[in-house]
Amino acid sequence: MQEKNLYEYAVLRIVPRVEREEFLNVGVILFCAKQRFLESRVHLDQARLQALCPGLDQQELREHLDALQRICKGGKDSGPIGLLDMPSRFRWLTATRSTIVQASKVHPGFSSDPLKTLEKLHQTLVL
Repeated sequence: MQEKNLYEYAVLRIVPRVEREEFLNVGVILFCAKQRFLESRVHLDQARLQALCPGLDQQELREHLDALQRICKGGKDSGPIGLLDMPSRFRWLTATRSTIVQASKVHPGFSSDPLKTLEKLHQTLVL
């Protein structure tokens, strides 16, 4: 039997107007320190996004989400934040913000396969 390791995840949300407290889940970030795993999955449902925030520049939004995914992967093409270690990148990605792209609170769990867990969370919480 495979050992289950602690993981942490947060849901990426589009929050068009913070004061209305409405949001659309568009992705999940999952971090498992023991397995050196930090990945995200993102999906934009164009129809739901258009209904929630009709004037939103979807190209600019896609660029922001792509930047978050590059930071998850790390490396030179992800800017200075992408050069940090995995735990620091995860904490930066999930820090509280008052912008249109926000992360939920961080939630813990246990898994022997973080990739499968990420896919399941993405399916359940986003799609």
